[in-house]
Order: sequence, then structure tokens, then C-alpha cells
Amino acid sequence: MRQEGFTLTELLVSTTIMLIVLAGAMTTFKNALDINEAASLVADSNQNLRAAINLMVRDLMQAGRGIPIGGVPIPSGAGTTAINRPGPSGTAYTFDNLNFTTLPAIVAGPGMGPTIGSQTTDIITVLMTDPTLPALTLNPSPAVAGQATLAGGGSSVDVGAATTWISDPATGVRAGDLIMFSNALGNAMQTVTSAESPVVSFAANDWFNLNQPAATQGSISQIVTAPIPQTTVQRVLMVTYYVDNVTMPGRPRLARRINYAAGQALAGVVEDLDLTFDLVDGVINPVAQHVVPFALNGVVYTPNQIRKVNLHLGVRSETVSSQRRDYLRTHLNTVVSVRSLAYISRYQ
Repeated sequence: MRQEGFTLTELLVSTTIMLIVLAGAMTTFKNALDINEAASLVADSNQNLRAAINLMVRDLMQAGRGIPIGGVPIPSGAGTTAINRPGPSGTAYTFDNLNFTTLPAIVAGPGMGPTIGSQTTDIITVLMTDPTLPALTLNPSPAVAGQATLAGGGSSVDVGAATTWISDPATGVRAGDLIMFSNALGNAMQTVTSAESPVVSFAANDWFNLNQPAATQGSISQIVTAPIPQTTVQRVLMVTYYVDNVTMPGRPRLARRINYAAGQALAGVVEDLDLTFDLVDGVINPVAQHVVPFALNGVVYTPNQIRKVNLHLGVRSETVSSQRRDYLRTHLNTVVSVRSLAYISRYQ
């Protein structure tokens, strides 16, 4: 009985066919893995982008809530100490209190953020009253037992029976909070330096340098002349957005900073934060201005004329795509109408 095997030629041919089939299968499998990886990286970057944009848009939409038209007066003029402005780690920015007497609801910060790659990033600061803490009425006339009172000179507030204004663990006033005072004489803002029930204090040398009662304009002294008129106080939130490339070097995050507290990293990896502003004067209505205030045809446009914020945010994936040998990037542009003011839909 004859027993014959495969010839060498047959073996080589069958092996070649098998290798071709395996190569095709492995290529298909690798392509599937690459597609899955790319989809995962894109989904991750898109999720980070949506999370960052949603919170930023929410704050921009509420900018100016409860803030007086024209902004909040700040200690200003010759002889006053500069008002510190929150910003990225390692920076020491200030608000201009020499040329301006108020702090507007929106303060632009063109090019003040870190440079990511070759792109300079912006920062932005917005003001709004805090709805989670009820306003207090001070020094009513006639006086009411247990009612909150403002000390002479505005150095402290005794909250009286409203002790939850301090004691509430979730919403109570804490050192570092900003408090706005409003009465018939005007408005002023101070920084809380201590809050020990029932007294909230506003001592000198606070971080912002808002507690300057000796300033000739914009300080608490201008609205608490004796007898102190009935006054309303509200907590103000100063929210600053910027790119943080210090906490995790090489993996910059969009940071949200409330008052002078440390920034809260929101999402990343952020490579670009660019903000421009549309302003309204009823005549020219300048659009897409990067720097505010600015002068045009002899007219000075201020932040109080901002009606829309044009927001551009760019993010990349956390890791490099093995297929493209590079990060996957996503960019988003949106426009936010702010402060519930008239929306201008057509510009000249």
C-alpha cells in the first residue's frame, strides 16, 4: 500500500496561501482596533469639550446677575492699592483701579493665559450675585430687634437672628467671600476676612485689597455716612476661567476659579481658549473685539457695552493615536448672549 505525502511545492504553496489569509485577517483586525481606538479618543475629547463648554456657557449667561448697571464701584484713584485679580498660577494680575472706578460684570483677559504650543490663551472674569444665599437687610428704620446691623465705617456686619448666614455648612459666608453693599448712597464691595457667628468682619489687607475704607471713592466709607441708611448685602461670585498648565504640566486643563480660592480643573486636554466680544452702542456695534476697553473713531468702548461673548475652545485627546502618531483634536465655537440685555442680531 502506497503512502505518499505532500510535495515540497504543494507545502510551500499552501503555506503561502495561509500566510496571505492570516495577513489579511491581522490587517483587518488591526484596522478595527485602530478605528476603535480613534473612536474612543474622539469620544473622550468630545466629552471633555462638552463638559468644559457647558459650565463656561452657564456662567457667561449669568454674568451680571444682580450687579449694578455699569459695574460695582471699587476703591480707585491716586493713593489706592491695586485690586488683585485672580488668574493662572504664577501670575500676579490686577484690575485697573487707576483709570476705572468700577469693576464690570465681564472683564476680558486677552493673552493673559499660558502659551500652549504656539497659541496664547485668554482668561475671563465674570461677576454675579449668589442666589444660594439670601440677601440681608441691615440697619432698618425703625430698628427691629434681632435685625442685622452694619457697624460704623462698615468694618463688620452683625447678622443678628440670621445666624444661618454664617452657620449653614453649605451656603454660609466664609473668609474670602465677596459681599456687595447697596443703599440709597450707592454700592460698594468688600472681602470677608473672618466669619464667626454672629459677626462677619472686613479687615484691611484682604487678598483682593477691596477693604480700603480710606479710599476717596469706591469704598464702603462713601455709603455708610452717619446715620447709616438701610442697606442690603448680597454675596458676589467672581468666577475666572483660564487654562492651567501648572498642576499637570503638559496636560493643560480648563480651570474655574471662584474668588481667590484655588482653581478647579474641569476638563482637558485644552490647547486653545480664545474669547472675543460683541459690543453695542446703537450705531457701530463693533464685533469680535479681542481687547476691551478699546477706542474706535474717537469713541471708547468699555466692558459695560459687551452683549455677546464669542467663545472658541480647542481640546485634544489624552493620548496619542497609534494610527496617526498624533493627538486627535476637536474645536468648538459658540456665541453666548449675556446679562439678559437686548440681543443684537444684526451688526454694521
